Amino acid sequence: MEGNIKDVIKYWIEGEIENFIKVWLLIYVSLYYCYLSSKILPKGLFRLSSFLPVILFFLYVPLKINSVHLCGNTGFFISWLCNFKLILLAFDQGPLSDSSLSIIKFVFLACLPIKIQQKSQLYVENRDKFHQNNHFQETPSNEKKDFAKNGHFQETQFPSSIDKIENNPFQDGYFYETPSKKLVENGSSVQNGKDFAKSGYFKESSIPSCAKSNKGQKLNYGIKTLIFALIIRVYDYSDYIHPYIIMVIYCFHIYLSLDIILAIVSGLARGLLGLQLEPQFNEPYLSTSLQDFWGRRWNLIVTRILRPTIYKPVLSLSANILGRKWAPIPAVMATFVVSGLMHELIFYYLGRVKPTWEITWFFLLHGICLNLEIYAKKVINGRFKLPRIIGTILTVGFVMITGLWLFFPQLLRCNSDVRALAEYEAIGAFFKDVTRAVKSTFSR
Repeated sequence: MEGNIKDVIKYWIEGEIENFIKVWLLIYVSLYYCYLSSKILPKGLFRLSSFLPVILFFLYVPLKINSVHLCGNTGFFISWLCNFKLILLAFDQGPLSDSSLSIIKFVFLACLPIKIQQKSQLYVENRDKFHQNNHFQETPSNEKKDFAKNGHFQETQFPSSIDKIENNPFQDGYFYETPSKKLVENGSSVQNGKDFAKSGYFKESSIPSCAKSNKGQKLNYGIKTLIFALIIRVYDYSDYIHPYIIMVIYCFHIYLSLDIILAIVSGLARGLLGLQLEPQFNEPYLSTSLQDFWGRRWNLIVTRILRPTIYKPVLSLSANILGRKWAPIPAVMATFVVSGLMHELIFYYLGRVKPTWEITWFFLLHGICLNLEIYAKKVINGRFKLPRIIGTILTVGFVMITGLWLFFPQLLRCNSDVRALAEYEAIGAFFKDVTRAVKSTFSR
């Protein structure tokens, strides 16, 4: 494509990009309606019924987009995360229920997995608590102690050794999260975690993107970007590589692409609106158990949204029926079932083909194995613990084997890899056209 800059941009915007912009403008308008409805209507089923047309519309909009990246991200952010946030808002819960949110911040908080940037005062308070006690711990009141005995989301008492802390929401079968020493030293915290800690129900851990130094972050993402670029080049030689090796490479491709995309959006959100994206990953290749993998390291945005929408209600209900000891089992399984169904929906958006339900079986399998792991740890009761390196090899190996068996074949069935590479080529061609147009303009 040759011509001036204006013609080049117009050429590239027409079609899929133009359609994508229209879809997101409709999403923004719908969220403005939800914002106003939440201010006028009382919480409960009446407010939920007013949100229902928007929720159904959000389930439909990804079907209007054909691009793998644009459709997949829209389905994930809007059809899944945003809809779940709206359901929580209907009952005056979740991140959107903060009455102090402006309409602009409300819309961005609903659309993207972001959280409001924390005040420095909160960091100072958390740092002082850490230095006083050598761990981040709140002294529970009598009311909290009673809840810890009879309820379901207990405040975690930290052992003296930081090595004994396993920071994930599935610890001992309960969905409670605890910030690690390293994170507290770096001043990490989240608003929701602070609020829950005050009420004594459970503490939420956060692995925010600001946990590492800026220099370390830049180096980390620089290396990941380089590896990602090398992976793209490897696909050119896929005819000479065993299919199973290609699928393993594709595992890293998906992880790196999501991590890099969210880091870019995080920088833009932080710079333009003072907002910060919730972290999506926390080095999942270092997981030492399935609890660690699913609760602390992989897809943390989904973990945070499934906790109040699925896990907590099912846990409360099953506790009344099965008792507190066995209540986590159906709660964990329900969480994984819903996650599997939502993944099936997103895969349908990508391929528009009838689901084979292997994705759901993948999450059912992991839910069962996670429950078995929780039960085994209770039986062992700390008498035996695998070395970290062995735990990491077993955990990552199990995730990759089951993923290659049930998860990734369905992703490749819709030719998402071929379409993704074509989109990367289109992006490269766009920048080449823009560069050519700029040179042409200044050479006149």
